[in-house]
Amino acid sequence: MSLRDSAIVAFAETKIMEKSDRDVWELDAEVMESLLDKSGFEKAEIDGLVLAGLSSTGAGDYFWAQTTADELGLELDFCESVHIGGCSATGCVARAAAAIDAGLCTTALLLFADTGVAEPNRRDRNYRREWTDPYGLLGPPGAFGLLTRRYEHQYGLDFEMLGKLAVTQRSHAVLNENACEKLRKPITVADYLNSRMIAEPIRLLDCVMRCDAAAGLLVTSRKRAKEKGIAKCVVPIAYSERTNFRGGENFVDVTRTGHEVAGKRAFAQAGITPRDIASFHPYDDFLLAILLQLESLGFCERGQGSSFIRETNFAFDGDLPLNTGGGQISAGQAACCSHNLTEAVRQLMGEGGPRQVKNTANALVTGIGWINYARNWGTSSALVLVPDA
Repeated sequence: MSLRDSAIVAFAETKIMEKSDRDVWELDAEVMESLLDKSGFEKAEIDGLVLAGLSSTGAGDYFWAQTTADELGLELDFCESVHIGGCSATGCVARAAAAIDAGLCTTALLLFADTGVAEPNRRDRNYRREWTDPYGLLGPPGAFGLLTRRYEHQYGLDFEMLGKLAVTQRSHAVLNENACEKLRKPITVADYLNSRMIAEPIRLLDCVMRCDAAAGLLVTSRKRAKEKGIAKCVVPIAYSERTNFRGGENFVDVTRTGHEVAGKRAFAQAGITPRDIASFHPYDDFLLAILLQLESLGFCERGQGSSFIRETNFAFDGDLPLNTGGGQISAGQAACCSHNLTEAVRQLMGEGGPRQVKNTANALVTGIGWINYARNWGTSSALVLVPDA
């Protein structure tokens, strides 16, 4: 068996909310019930639970996965949380597939739930509190401000092209009923350029808005899916991650990312190239992150991101559909940053509705895990999905 022997048989998600009016476990239960209804599986058949650890709701709880299992009434053979920041959602797929392959469980519930706006209890104990916060570099916006300025100095940066990405993703969010209502309003490039500065040159419309929501996937073996008579499922055919890219070096080019390694390896596993990608669902906490991933993954040369964006139609019916649900920036950063993964599965199952892509041959989903000290992001992941033939 291998990664390709596993299957995502159902997806579910709640409405993204500015602030949740329900407890996180209520959202978990809603997602689980939806997954069971869609797949025809019984609750007793779930013997694996894999949670994305990127949850400020459960950040202070050492036993978050076990407690969630208890609250949902699940008896499990495999239970864990995945803690690789914004790569956690894609990492959950790979780890669930590995557990099924190893015989540790047969059917895994993947849960991505967070009500961190309504119930913030995150407890950071890392370099930020000691080395960056005291000097005024407050979190990712400040880090991406410096990163953007470095890229602009090194290669030049057409901010109107970042505006094009913002407009495209917002247009997709307008078509997404589950996107946060506050963000379901069309914008223009001028709106992007005129939005207020957050951490120069990062503007308000460069950034995600934290929200509350839950989402989930049900993963089993392809053999089991066929035995259950599942008509549609999605198969992960390649996955790779890299943590602490060039972390042993004193001075690095911060415009380079671990996606150079993770992407190359994932494409090799899948037997495809960037030109073969039918839809692209990159992690997008900031717009510059999309540009850097386009370069690192090989869609274009380093320093040519602005030109590639100018020449490419990223609409759901365009050349390279990008974050067709709106991305985190325009749908809301919620559900442990799983939005792009859930959207990719939705598209490959042909359930994209008014934003359905034409080419469902495959989808590339990426992750970005935290911003470490004097580096680019700390973990990079790349996951290639295809519909089951």
